[in-house]
Amino acid sequence: MIAGRYTLEREIGRGGMGAVWLGRDEILGRAVAIKRLGAVPGQDPDARERAERAEREARLAARLSHPHVVAVYDLVEDGDQQYLVMEHVDGTNLSGYLRAEGPLSPDRAARMLGQAADALAAAHHDGIVHRDVKPSNMLVTADGQVKLSDFGIARSDADPSLTRTGLVTGSPAYLAPEVASGSTATARSDVWSLGASLFHALAGHPPYEVGDNVLGALYRIVHEDPPRLDDPGWLGPLLEATMCRDPEQRWDMATVRDVLLSGPAHAAAGADSTQVLERVQDAPALTTAGVPTVIPTAVGTGRSQPPPADPAGPGRDRRRLLVPVLLAVSAAVVLVVIALVVGVGRDAGTDPEAGATPTARPSETTEPEPDPGPSAEDIEQFAADYVRTAVADPSQGFALLTPAYQRASGRLEGYTGFWGSVQEIRDFQMVEADPEAGTATYTYTYRRDGRSVTETVELTLQPQAGGGFLISGARTV
Repeated sequence: MIAGRYTLEREIGRGGMGAVWLGRDEILGRAVAIKRLGAVPGQDPDARERAERAEREARLAARLSHPHVVAVYDLVEDGDQQYLVMEHVDGTNLSGYLRAEGPLSPDRAARMLGQAADALAAAHHDGIVHRDVKPSNMLVTADGQVKLSDFGIARSDADPSLTRTGLVTGSPAYLAPEVASGSTATARSDVWSLGASLFHALAGHPPYEVGDNVLGALYRIVHEDPPRLDDPGWLGPLLEATMCRDPEQRWDMATVRDVLLSGPAHAAAGADSTQVLERVQDAPALTTAGVPTVIPTAVGTGRSQPPPADPAGPGRDRRRLLVPVLLAVSAAVVLVVIALVVGVGRDAGTDPEAGATPTARPSETTEPEPDPGPSAEDIEQFAADYVRTAVADPSQGFALLTPAYQRASGRLEGYTGFWGSVQEIRDFQMVEADPEAGTATYTYTYRRDGRSVTETVELTLQPQAGGGFLISGARTV
């Protein structure tokens, strides 16, 4: 019996702050979750920090009192131990749910992440930044209800800084770039983390593979453009507007919530992303800068670089992957947003310059120069740069594959299994650069395992808005 009131039944989880047990409140006769935090302050060197975090979690969670936030009931001490008593959520966390269910459809992902966004919007309204938004902190019940947990490193506007300057808090795979570089987390940092969690729900894996190389993951988050999914459905614009490197260009959490919970129109014809965005056109965060176009670039070169020719090894055909329509969707979204900002369709009854037959000003009729698209020279340079990059730094080359081709290539392990054993490249020659087909064909000779191999490879390139490419497929010819 703890504090003369709570009994422990069995351990149901374990985290950085301590073990979580299923317990029972004997006075109220209900199941509770009890987080055993360890010794009370003064018993060990880390006890004071744990106590402060427990008190913060209890205070902030109780202050929110939201249906999608795990309720905190009590904070007690018993002997030399400290315990946080919380609402028991019968289910699993979203991370475990995804391991069991696999990637979610856009509609299912939106329904689940929309509930977490609703909780975070309420927290932000109250001046609370969660700072550790991730799938494992989203509990999922059997009927699909989501509750946000673990406000242990959350921070109120009224609190002093939680950590020392430059100390990163949160989970690396979901950290916003500004937090990964050591800056203080803000509400827009939570927006990035929710977008990264949505990416995980749609892809079935986190946006960044951390493993043992935490510093490498932090470097990619800070210096490289965010990863994108080939087929995110109607959630593509929302992913771009949440996983956007500039915090000022991200949507606020209320806008994210509104888009997720309103969803696409479920009529027979459906609704595209433009119609979804029109439903939140009055949101203050929705600006022309709020829908960024991402251009993946190689670190230190200023140029986009292609991924590996055939990561699984020479002599095997690689199936081509469909080129996603994300560019067209992004363009449509940008056009809608620009129309909202400049006020297209002004009311003739209120605009003194409008008449029965408005005449456009000369500057308004000037059309921008059409984008000629990538040239053959661009493709040739990209292919040559890519091969050099893949040999010099296979992990950097892998980061420039489309997400779908990364998976088809056996992820980083399969990719480096080939390129990591290539010792040198000789006699690189372009055969054909075809901008219309989006392909680059070249012949090269490389040394691998002590022998010389000559191959002709055709890369399928995915142009990126603003310039550059990603590789979406490769085959030997």
